[in-house]
Amino acid sequence: MQFKEVDKLNIDVKEAVKKRVSTRSFEDKSLSEYDKNRLLEINNGLTNPFDVNVRVQYISKDSGADGVQLGTYGTIKGAKDYLAITVKDEPYAMEAVGYQFENLVLNATQMGLGTVWLAATFSRKNFEKAMEISSDDLFPCISPIGYPSEKKSFIEKLTRVGLGSKNRKAWEKIFFLNDFEHSLSKDDAGAYEQALEMLRLAPSSTNAQPWAVVKEGNKFHFFCDYKNNINEDMRKIKHLDLGIALSHFHQTAMADGLTGKFEIEDIKITTPENMHYVISYICLLYTSPSPRD
Repeated sequence: MQFKEVDKLNIDVKEAVKKRVSTRSFEDKSLSEYDKNRLLEINNGLTNPFDVNVRVQYISKDSGADGVQLGTYGTIKGAKDYLAITVKDEPYAMEAVGYQFENLVLNATQMGLGTVWLAATFSRKNFEKAMEISSDDLFPCISPIGYPSEKKSFIEKLTRVGLGSKNRKAWEKIFFLNDFEHSLSKDDAGAYEQALEMLRLAPSSTNAQPWAVVKEGNKFHFFCDYKNNINEDMRKIKHLDLGIALSHFHQTAMADGLTGKFEIEDIKITTPENMHYVISYICLLYTSPSPRD
């Protein structure tokens, strides 16, 4: 499979990754026309390495979705606007959704907007009434989009505590050298230390962080961690989460002047149970970052 080159984001990626939080309480108003148009313009310029067509639709309670109950089971407060993501069911569709939409999320973060990935806690049937969607479309997720409220709802506070949203797995638990028996040191990560650290900070469903990376020579092999007997919907979510992590890794690497390409490798690494190989990144040349980086 051939993977596509993508542009680096025109933002400070590391700052956006660190600033991004899952927002569930919003000011009770829609986006300004300026912010809406700017966000949609940015979205129109985004792609993904998998050359999959990821479609993002803007849905507003104030226009276009009148009379439609956009249900989020009480997890979201105050949101007027949503972004809904659809994609055809094809290889790497979920990784493409995670990668491309997270790039939009990071741009939204730099604009001062709030977002949160929702894969299960919303009513698909209700949202579909306000969307253009075909019978063969996958509809894996949505995100509210708006201005974060200073006052957090009780549900939001409870969710943050329950999910441990601020916690992330330790470096040595997810990054490995040559095999799954030896942890990768930050020295061995070399110029890719920051790219891996930004990957470590990526959001994921229920904060499960279902990823692992093995560095082998000039290659980073990416794995998705989940039980073999999980249902198909949950499997898709795990691969979507890995796509988010790949966005953080790849965009940070490019911002740091690092060049590489994605490939499928015939790996010889002994893989633990429940660890599924997905893709590899081949390190190429180093180029100095531009002054804005």
